[in-house]
Formats: sequence, structure tokens, C-alpha cells
Amino acid sequence: MTGPSAEDKMQFLFALRSKGVTDRRVLNAMEDIDRGPFVRGVFAGRAYEDTPLPIACGQTISQPSVVGVMTQALDLSGRDKVLEIGTGSGYQAAVLSRLARRVYTVDRHRRLVREAGEIFAAMGLSNITTMVGDGSHGVPEQAPFDRILVTAAAEDPPGPLLAQLKIGGIMVVPVGQSDAVQQLIRVRRTETGFDYDELRPVRFVPLLEGLGQDS
Repeated sequence: MTGPSAEDKMQFLFALRSKGVTDRRVLNAMEDIDRGPFVRGVFAGRAYEDTPLPIACGQTISQPSVVGVMTQALDLSGRDKVLEIGTGSGYQAAVLSRLARRVYTVDRHRRLVREAGEIFAAMGLSNITTMVGDGSHGVPEQAPFDRILVTAAAEDPPGPLLAQLKIGGIMVVPVGQSDAVQQLIRVRRTETGFDYDELRPVRFVPLLEGLGQDS
């Protein structure tokens, strides 16, 4: 598939800005990472719309403005080691890879991890490590992380992930019941505990334990 037209790109960036994505570095990263390769099949023609779309394994690729808002909330520096829970299409990890030193991304569906890894390789994104696993447990052997991003909704910020966050680190996670509107929460780890900010309402698939049926 060819890349976005100039008009596609202009509308894409306008949609991001209009939904509150104002960080120049985040906008540049999202302009740089073509969403097209991450959207397959009958929905490929809608890759540059600000809408979530179905992908394999019953999952979705988040709408770009939500990817932008979540990325912006992480307040990334080029030195950060980031953990993403829920690789999905791989689009969010690709955006993160432009802003962080190293990205570890975990998904319970082997097929999604394989397909995302193929796109990362084709794009030359060499600072992403993909893993099949139960993301609710995080990746203890690589902890602690400067930033953690969870792209599935939990009823509470998962304890194992909070434990893998550095002091001074930030985690962004949708919190709420899976069948209701959730809140996007930003958690900052301090010397004495955790500070929580509510960012905006969102809707994500639930964070499930265990591996997917294809794993």
C-alpha cells in the first residue's frame, strides 16, 4: 500500500491537534510512523481516519488521537526504557520507539506479536523488543521501567506493573469495567507512593490474564 497523501497527512495531524495532542515531538513521531502498514485487509483504506479499527485476534488498533494522548501523557525522553502491555497492531509501540531509548512490548496473542515484529523490521525500528506473554505480570527481568503504557483496561492499575515502575516513573493505563466507559489514568511513582491523575474517558478491550488461544 502506498503511504498517505499530503491531504491525508494534513487531516490526520489536524485530528490529533483538535483532540488535544499538542506536543511537537509526539506529533512529529506520529507523522513519521505511517499507520498504513498496521491496518490490514478491508479496513486498509481507512488507516488515516481518526477511528479505532478491527485487527486480528478480536483486537483493535486504537484511534490515532488516543495513541497521541497516551503517548503525550507519558512525557517521554530519549533516555527512557518503556514497557507496553498490549502490542496489538504494533502501531503504538512504533510511535513510542521514536521517542524512547528502548521499548519492550508484550502481547498474549502470538500472531499479533509476530506480525508487529515483521512491520518493525520492515520499518527498521531496531529499538523494540517484542514478547509473547501475560502482560498483567509485566516483565520483571527487565524492570524497573521509566515508563509503562497499558493498552487494555484494568479494574485497578495492576500491582505487578506498579512494582516495576521506577521512582519518578509514569504509567498510563485505562481503568474501569470492561463494559463501561473507562478513565485514562496517569500514575506517577514517588518516593512515598503513587500519585494519580484522571486524563479523559476512553474505551479499551479488557486486560486479560494468560495467553491467547493462538499462543
